[in-house]
Amino acid sequence: MFDVMSAQRACRSFDPDGAVHTDALDRILTAATRAPSAENSQPWHFVVVRDATVRQRIGELTRDAWEGGARRFSEERLSPAMLADVDRGATGGIATAPVLVVVCADTTATPPGALDASIWPAVQNLLLAAGALGLGSALTTLATFRADELRSLLELPDHLRPMAVVPIGVPAVALRPGRRRPLDDVVSYDRFGEKGRPADD
Repeated sequence: MFDVMSAQRACRSFDPDGAVHTDALDRILTAATRAPSAENSQPWHFVVVRDATVRQRIGELTRDAWEGGARRFSEERLSPAMLADVDRGATGGIATAPVLVVVCADTTATPPGALDASIWPAVQNLLLAAGALGLGSALTTLATFRADELRSLLELPDHLRPMAVVPIGVPAVALRPGRRRPLDDVVSYDRFGEKGRPADD
């Protein structure tokens, strides 16, 4: 489990000859459904998109959102290397994944304030399960900024809100572990800023 967590990172470029078999996808989706949720409401619905035409259209929505303002917003926030990687993914790479999982939230299943907190653990499980099976994936939300078009494309009922699009496939290149800030930068003990790690009893 810890090895999978340490190796997990966003994949935005996929091998065009790589396949995601149904049994692997079932395992990934089952892992997603094992996530915690508020009051055990399980407010998720996963739309698995394999159809090439629909995947291409989701890719177009992603590109439109990126080029329509998201890229400009990110230019000053991301390193040049990360910006280039996100740019490649948003302008076509994500749509080349053989499977896109559109993660939706059932707005009738749990109070609005608990909905996000009940969806993102399922997405994290999905990402980790894909990695455990040697597949690449990424949490993307750009297409959800074109929510009305995405809803229409997938024929979603009114009570389902698209929250994320997760591409899944064989990585085009080997993924290196992502860089993370050291614990001393992100952990305090008892009070903010206290860095003394407590001794074991």
